Amino acid sequence: MDFEHLPHPAPVPGETRAQAIADPGFGTVFTDHMVTVDYTAGEGWHSARIGPREPLSIDPACAVLHYAQEIFEGLKAYRHPDGSFALFRPEENAARMNRSADRLAMPHMPEELFVAACRELVLKDADWFPTVDGGSLYLRPFMFASEAFLGVRPARQYKFLVIASPAGNYFKSGVPAVSIWVSRDYVRAAPGGTGAAKTGGNYAASLVPQAEAIEKGHDQVVFLDAVERKWIEELGGMNLFFVFDDGSVVTPPLGGTILPGITRDSLIRLLRDEGLTIREERYSIDQWRADAQSGKLIETMACGTAAVVTPVGRVEGPEGEFTIGSGGPGQLTGKLRERLVAIQRGQAPDPHGWVMKL
Repeated sequence: MDFEHLPHPAPVPGETRAQAIADPGFGTVFTDHMVTVDYTAGEGWHSARIGPREPLSIDPACAVLHYAQEIFEGLKAYRHPDGSFALFRPEENAARMNRSADRLAMPHMPEELFVAACRELVLKDADWFPTVDGGSLYLRPFMFASEAFLGVRPARQYKFLVIASPAGNYFKSGVPAVSIWVSRDYVRAAPGGTGAAKTGGNYAASLVPQAEAIEKGHDQVVFLDAVERKWIEELGGMNLFFVFDDGSVVTPPLGGTILPGITRDSLIRLLRDEGLTIREERYSIDQWRADAQSGKLIETMACGTAAVVTPVGRVEGPEGEFTIGSGGPGQLTGKLRERLVAIQRGQAPDPHGWVMKL
């Protein structure tokens, strides 16, 4: 599908842009353009265009506002040493979006169209790539039901968009390891629900417990399972890995209630490349505490597109708190982060073919 390129009447001046990307933080600065593709039942995807980033005009009866048919993805574009741009495993984001679409009764987005939309936007807004050390261009593809109707059924019209945001560090605290609050009153997802889909409702449900974590002085909240309230699942937006003194690593199994992270899958492969034993199995909050206190557990790391790989140093809940290792970054966490980032940024070989040059 060819993209129509619409002129931008007033792009951000170069000096203003330079100031914005010098220290962009995360998710607050946006580039000049966006991609839009429409879907109509019976016609499929059509009218692909890239034009000025601007407010959307939607009907008050727009289905997404009433029945929450909305899904999204998150991936980054990186600048390589030769000046070129690259995406990291974008086909996996496309595949996950389609799995989310299945769960939300939405149409599939062809993988090649998803990737092409991301490529078009990166190349169009290449001047927005941040100059801050470790910077990237964060891409947010999303799809929502745009048909105007009031009735509980799948919509017949949808919009797919991609916007971009220059990104610096995800966590602003500057501490070497993040601290976690254990949510006992709230759960993120239940069996049979939408936990494995990347849909806005999952994140809306996490806002109250996340605010509780912040209020108590922590960076993130960790959710337990909805049935027994004992098995660790994931953070508000990241997967978890547990590293033991015998060299083995455990990560909670997916099972329909945990988002299948692309960074999670990449780390599993890198751990196996290191010859380490990685097990996908349930791990309880009580065992987490006991293993940390005994010294059997030496590291815990959180991972996701935004934060990449981040060490967890301290955990607190209604039953008290405990420290993991020395409370700072662990050796394996640092090694995996360096290796993954080096692959993403074209500074190391890519043995798995993960990097897509643009």
